[in-house]
Amino acid sequence: MDLEKYMVPCLSKTLFGVECLGCGFQRGLLLLLKGDFTAAFQMYPAVYTTLLFLIILGLYFIDKQRNYKNLMISMAIINGLFMIVGYLCKHYY
Repeated sequence: MDLEKYMVPCLSKTLFGVECLGCGFQRGLLLLLKGDFTAAFQMYPAVYTTLLFLIILGLYFIDKQRNYKNLMISMAIINGLFMIVGYLCKHYY
């Protein structure tokens, strides 16, 4: 089954012809689910940090007993850095 035809197109790339910081995440996640960990990282270097951030974000909303706010902010910063560096490396190197 070809799941790529069901992927959501990037609005930035569609309208302006410029990839956004999230371009490649869906394909990277698909490669990750297929077990191709290296190709997933090459497709979208922030795939692992994004998934970790989403897990922490989910815990923040589900587990009200613990305070995940500082961890969530730290992970958002780390993920943002990975997204920016990955974007720059993909387009300028």
